[in-house]
Amino acid sequence: MILSVIIPAYNEQATIYNILTRVSSVDLIQGIEKELVVVNDCSSDHTEAELFRFQQENPGININYQKHARNTGKGGALRTGFQAATGDFIIVQDADLEYDPREFNLLLQPILDGFADVVYGSRFVGGKPHRVLFFFHTIGNRFLTFLSNLFTNINISDMETCYKLFKSDIIKNIKLKENRFGFEVEVTAKISRVPKIRIYEMGISYYGRTYEEGKKISWKDGFRAIYCIIKYNIFSR
Repeated sequence: MILSVIIPAYNEQATIYNILTRVSSVDLIQGIEKELVVVNDCSSDHTEAELFRFQQENPGININYQKHARNTGKGGALRTGFQAATGDFIIVQDADLEYDPREFNLLLQPILDGFADVVYGSRFVGGKPHRVLFFFHTIGNRFLTFLSNLFTNINISDMETCYKLFKSDIIKNIKLKENRFGFEVEVTAKISRVPKIRIYEMGISYYGRTYEEGKKISWKDGFRAIYCIIKYNIFSR
């Protein structure tokens, strides 16, 4: 079995080498292999050079490299990654250092045990470490999750989490359209409507970045998320 790790990267020269090192060093349970699908979303810095440096120094690592000729946003990069992935399972891994790849096994366990088809890694449950950052970001995340749950009738605690693990056939059969961070809302809405879908959550740690450290999401993305919640749960079903 193979886990495809989708890594969308836009101007992540400071962290891409580090995250590739961390992901590739993880030993997965039950002998599962890893495929690293890196999608360079038309970076204007040295993201690609850092990726090539990692490849040269680690020739045995399975890296599936995709490159966009124009910037499409996180959602667009993920669509490319999902299409290119060849694994039995697919997980999203941001190119920053906010999430810990060693926790892949936590998310894999419910699927391997036969209970789940999709597993969300929640930053708001469990006893894992969390960096203390922006109050209004937390309130915003909880509000958007509440609003999403209201329409989808599923009770997740962290809709905006990066860590979403899917059985490959499920995510590949969902038609996604959002280009930026509206992906989180859209995929949650569409996953919730898959017949007999089994969605689980696992508590994960979170090492958040500040804007000075490279965080890209803004208040505009919050308004877009509200629009997407209404669009994909009411008008675009």
